[in-house]
Amino acid sequence: MNETATSPPIVLWLASRYGNIELAEALLDRVCRERGLSEDAEHWVGMALREALANAIKHGNRQEAEKRVLVTLGGDERTLAIEVADEGAGFSPEDVADPLAAENQLRTSGRGIFYMRTFMDEVTFSRGETGGTLLTLRKKLETTSTTKGAEAP
Repeated sequence: MNETATSPPIVLWLASRYGNIELAEALLDRVCRERGLSEDAEHWVGMALREALANAIKHGNRQEAEKRVLVTLGGDERTLAIEVADEGAGFSPEDVADPLAAENQLRTSGRGIFYMRTFMDEVTFSRGETGGTLLTLRKKLETTSTTKGAEAP
């Protein structure tokens, strides 16, 4: 089956287990290839998804396996959109410490949101429909066009 930019989104419900991150990333890799992302872009989008899922499992769902994480992969002809929703209590991203601040540079955690914002074109947080946090990641697709007749003789 060949997915297109106008295909319906792909939806996954995952148990809050770190092992499920690789399942979601494998599916994302396929979507990225079908959407024409470069290998470099595919790598960084995959890293952003890994961070989002790890945060949803650890911080949102508190590693409670009976809670689930919703992953939606979609977008349009110009944008890849990824949504990650948890069943936790929710949080305010403004309350997360700046990982670049001097007092936080030696901490071993707290960089996930920074990485997602670095790797993606748009990162937004909102309240999920049933509580928890809904994270939306967007990556603009590189457009390449060829003009008929422009090929070298």
